[in-house]
Order: sequence, then C-alpha cells, then structure tokens
Amino acid sequence: MRVPTTLKVDVWRGADEGSFQRFDVPRMESQTVLDVVIHIQRHIDATLSYRFACRVGMCGSCAMTVNGRARWTCRTHVTKVLPNPDDVLEIAPLNHLPVVKDLATDMTDFFDKWRDAKGYFKGERTRAQSVAQVDPASVERRAADAGIECIGCGVCYASCDVVAWNREYLGPAALNRAWTLVNDVRDTQQHARMQAVSNDAGCHSCHTLGSCTERCPKALQPTASIAGLKRMGGRAPRRGGQ
Repeated sequence: MRVPTTLKVDVWRGADEGSFQRFDVPRMESQTVLDVVIHIQRHIDATLSYRFACRVGMCGSCAMTVNGRARWTCRTHVTKVLPNPDDVLEIAPLNHLPVVKDLATDMTDFFDKWRDAKGYFKGERTRAQSVAQVDPASVERRAADAGIECIGCGVCYASCDVVAWNREYLGPAALNRAWTLVNDVRDTQQHARMQAVSNDAGCHSCHTLGSCTERCPKALQPTASIAGLKRMGGRAPRRGGQ
C-alpha cells in the first residue's frame, strides 16, 4: 500500500469560538502528535499556541484532544490514531475547559476543584517533632498509593461525561486526590474533606461510566477512588479533624 509523504492535519484555531485549519505536514518515522504540532508552529505558522514541556510523558502539559479523544500528544504516535494513512489527523484543545487560544486551555477551574475537594494535606506535627511513621503495608497506605501518581494533566476531566453536563462536578482528578488524602493517617481534616466531596458536585454525582479510568495515561483508576469515597460517605469519618 502506498503511504502518503504528507499528513493532512486539522488544527483548532481561535478560542471557544473558532474553527479548524488544514495543514499539510511532512510524514516522518516514529512521529508523535506533538511532533506534528511543533512542526506546524516552527515551520508553517508561528502564531499557533499550545503547551508542552518535558516531551517524555512526565509533565502532562501537552494533553490535547486527538481525533476526538483526550491524549498526551508526546506519547501518542500518529500511526496509532491514523491506522489508515489517508485519514485526517484532527487536533483540538481539551474538552470542558475554557480555551485561551488554539490548543491551550485555561486550567484554573480544574485546579480550583482540587482545592474545593480539599485536595491538599493538613497535618498537626511541627518541624520540631519527629516525622510521622506510616506503615507502607497498611490498608490505608496501599489505597493511597493506588491513586497517588496523578500529575494533573486533565485527560480524565476532559473525558468525563458528568463534567460535560454538570460543570459544578468536581471531576475525577480532584476526587481521586481527595481519596488519597482520606487514606492518609496523618491528615487532620477528614471530616471537612468528606463534607466537601459528598455534596451535589461530589462523588455521588459520578455515574461510574469509567471513561476516566479507561483514558488515564498513568493507568490510575479514578472510578475506583470515587467508589471508595461513596462508600466512606455513608459512614462516620474514621479519623478526626474538622
């Protein structure tokens, strides 16, 4: 089969209101979607806006919507999303977030929801005290470990159907973070955290469709974390703190 020497690429241009612009990009071996975006910005249209940093799947800042699905573009090879060489590669910003320009979204709402879910640690020990000891084999520690590697890329949030129709919903990443802290025996705000994630915008609004788990680039399971919060929400807090 003849393989074209160029890629047909449709890239979103503008903000929330905009349109796709067609580019022809040279096809290369082992080419990632981020390689395509960088080529367009460096060699065709220097006004194209997007984000990236590490290029090796560590930071998550290059997440975009590729052919309708949220992905890390640095880890997504063109051949993976275009099994037919004649197909068009479509690149758009992440869903459910305001578009700053072109492929760059405003992540403020995403991280504000981490805050609203009390996705931050609050302890009671001072620097003058010895470091708290946590048993790595304990049930709580293992539950926290299962979700702790989230890097906040927003892929799960952009993939969540509940966020699509309920913009107040905290989303999979914020709730996953809350679950890791609920299982941190050193934390002192468990009661307040469970209140924060058990309202109409919290864990009970999850419909357990599993898109977040299916698409997480780190192979985490936010659906399971949210299910854990649902179970815990029906019981009294296990540890203290308001």
